[in-house]
Amino acid sequence: MFETLSDRLQATFESLRRRGKISEADVNTAMRDVRLALLEADVNFKVVKSFVKRVKERAIGQDVMTGLNPGQQVVKIVNEELVRTLGEPGRLNLGMQSPTVIMMVGLQGAGKTTMTGKLALHLRKKGSRPLMVGADVYRPAAIDQLETLGRQLNIPVYHEGPDGNPPEVCTNGVQHAKDNGYTVVLLDTAGRLNIDEMMMGEIKAIKANTEPIETLLVADAMTGQEAVRVATDFKDAVDISGLIMTKIDGDARGGAAISMREVTGVPIKFLGTGEKLSDLELFHPDRLAGRILGMGDVLTLIERAQETMDQEEAAEAGKKMLEGDFTLDDFLSQMQQIKKLGSLGKIMEMVPGFSQVAKDVDMNEAERDLKRVEAIIRSMTAHERKYPKVIKASRKRRIAAGSGTKVQDVNKLLRDFRDMQKMMRQIKKKGGMRGLANMLGGRGNPFGMG
Repeated sequence: MFETLSDRLQATFESLRRRGKISEADVNTAMRDVRLALLEADVNFKVVKSFVKRVKERAIGQDVMTGLNPGQQVVKIVNEELVRTLGEPGRLNLGMQSPTVIMMVGLQGAGKTTMTGKLALHLRKKGSRPLMVGADVYRPAAIDQLETLGRQLNIPVYHEGPDGNPPEVCTNGVQHAKDNGYTVVLLDTAGRLNIDEMMMGEIKAIKANTEPIETLLVADAMTGQEAVRVATDFKDAVDISGLIMTKIDGDARGGAAISMREVTGVPIKFLGTGEKLSDLELFHPDRLAGRILGMGDVLTLIERAQETMDQEEAAEAGKKMLEGDFTLDDFLSQMQQIKKLGSLGKIMEMVPGFSQVAKDVDMNEAERDLKRVEAIIRSMTAHERKYPKVIKASRKRRIAAGSGTKVQDVNKLLRDFRDMQKMMRQIKKKGGMRGLANMLGGRGNPFGMG
């Protein structure tokens, strides 16, 4: 989402980093570029004005102007002020009362029903017993959609059909949760194409009947400044307690996510980062700021790996690699593990220093290369995967035909695999991970980074 903004800001700061000393004129020029980049990204103009003013006041301080690496210090200030603008990380309040009631509100099309399912899954992983309540009786198939999500997730859904009265449905749903031992109730309320008196009246009635501890607004990040206006209207009408930004992985300019916390005073609690039901992240302002400024987001990458990857399998594969005796089966297994983390582009953007690589390299072509490699390995027999030296000309032709590739592609894979084995044996001889560090430090970075 923040690709254009990130490119503009990184280009601005790169010119500052090259300077041994910077002047007030340099800071003014950089801040002008920052202001334009933020406005073009659809950040609220009042937020931009306040942000640039704070950065400028700190950047023109004597310590920055005369200190070591002044350009780097300006980037540090921008990062800190961006985190400040995004606000403190909002955490879900589950309270002491059981069941905890969470009301989901928002306009139609923001992804509210899907987000209800994602949040229910998240809470179940944390040990809760969630119940989803279908209270959207206006949108065709809304209840059916929630039931489908419930079946996919194996999470129960309470509803009273398309003729139910939403405030009564929610009240009865909470009672059903009490009677059956559910610890969290998620109310999927109706959305409209725009805010109207009837919609707000219904939400107020539901809130009065069920006394939710959290009222979460699901806002579509791709609607730009409209999302900020919607959040402000909901805050004024029903006193929302938190925001969930959806479609963060889309191609919008991202300004809404930066603006909403400061404009509304309401914390962002979650980000919807993709179409999968597991694509829900806790909001960390420092991590989001790091992504925008090209600093990566290693912590989120680690958390995602811990959630999706088989830790024992990964540890065993790592041991085999360092021993230099891993097979093509092990290589295929690791590829499958990595795919669980998301696209290559997303993974690269989270690694500090590699965000520019993700832009310079055709990541779509890289994804296709991985699929090609996977197809080649799957076309081999178990014996060939374990002992690739047996793969001669006739076998190569068979493997290429079976995988829809060329013999040259099979040759390249085998050559790259042998090179990788050799490199791992060298690392082992030089002392394992310490040897790897020495190789990277003494011979330059093999990935082309400076």
